[in-house]
This record gives sequence, structure tokens and C-alpha cells, in this order.
Amino acid sequence: MALQVVLLGPPASGKGTQGRRLAEALSVDYLGTGALLRELLENGGAQADEIRPILARGGYLPDGLMCGIMAEWLAGHRRGWVLDGFPRSVDQAGFLDSWLGDRGEALDAAVLLDVPKPELVARIDQRVECPSCRWSGRADDRRDGARCPDCGGRAGRRADDRLENFLSRYGEYQRHTVPTIDVYSAAGVLLRCEASDRMDRVAERLEREVRNLTSHGQAT
Repeated sequence: MALQVVLLGPPASGKGTQGRRLAEALSVDYLGTGALLRELLENGGAQADEIRPILARGGYLPDGLMCGIMAEWLAGHRRGWVLDGFPRSVDQAGFLDSWLGDRGEALDAAVLLDVPKPELVARIDQRVECPSCRWSGRADDRRDGARCPDCGGRAGRRADDRLENFLSRYGEYQRHTVPTIDVYSAAGVLLRCEASDRMDRVAERLEREVRNLTSHGQAT
């Protein structure tokens, strides 16, 4: 049975990088909800008009709106997945649990990437994204100083990566996602991963621990 994993952690904790690598290693689909929402903005329309002012101030979408977007995505991706950025709240976690339960399925693991706040601030200053393929990483990871290492497109700073937006998102994380982490911990599916190490080391540790919990049927 395909694995179904969610990644939790504060903004700039490396969920995008680690999520893509983990999904590739597990041969499942990857979703970065931030990139999905930015794609919706680019497509325009009524939905884009609704979410644009929320994202512009560094906020998170209301649970009902976000769950509706996710329901559509989940319905089209049934071979397993790694979700980066969802759920962000206890209600969103409840929605995901119900969605899976209705299909006789359950979440395999909720992975928490732990990174101290001062390091997160430093990472924000270096983070870049490619608008073509949605690769994200550090400015130093680009080819020729500006090119995406995956598709060759021009990768630059994200519009929402201002310090004030980071602080707003971090506050939202503390208020809404930390209680969600507690819910997954109580359910016995939380896997904590110290993510301040080098990217490759974190990826290796994360894959090993996810495979281990799958074999034993229990997160630690």
C-alpha cells in the first residue's frame, strides 16, 4: 500500500526540499501547498481574488477554503503522497483524517522538521524559487548565479519572503500548527526530525526513519 505522509514545521524549515526528496525516494506524489496556491493566483479568477489578499499579508487560508482546495487535489492523487504545508491546523488534520477514513485508509506518518527560529530567519534571506518548475532552495544552489538547477529557468526571491511576512507566518504556525503537532503526537504517528543539519544528511535520516516506521507500524 502506498505511503501517505504529511510534513510539518515552521516556515523555511526545509519542507519543500525534504518533501520532494522523500516523495521521490518513496515513489509517491509530492504537493507543496504554497506552490499550489501561487499557481492558483497565476491562473486568476474568483478563487485567486479570494486568496490573494490573505497570502499578501503572510496569512494562511481559512480551513474551509483550504480543505476544499485539498479535497480536489487528493481525489486526483491516489498512488500515495507527501504533503508539505497541509494540514496547518487541528481542523485541517481532522478533515484529512475523515477524508482518508471514508476510503478505508489512514495517515502513515506526520513528520516534524525541527529548526531553531534564528536559523529560519537566516534561511528566509537566502531562499529562492523557480516560477517555471517550482523548485525552491538557497540562492547559492542556483546554476550560473541565477538559474534553476532543475529546469534552467530564472530562480529568484519569492514575493512573500519578506521578514514581516515570515514573522506573521511563524506566529500562525505557533498558534495553529503546534497544537496539530500535539494531536499527531498523541495519535502515535508523529516522527520528529532535527533538520538543522546539512540537507543531504537530513534527507537520508528522514527516508531511513520513515521506512523504519512503515516496517514497524509506529512512529516515535
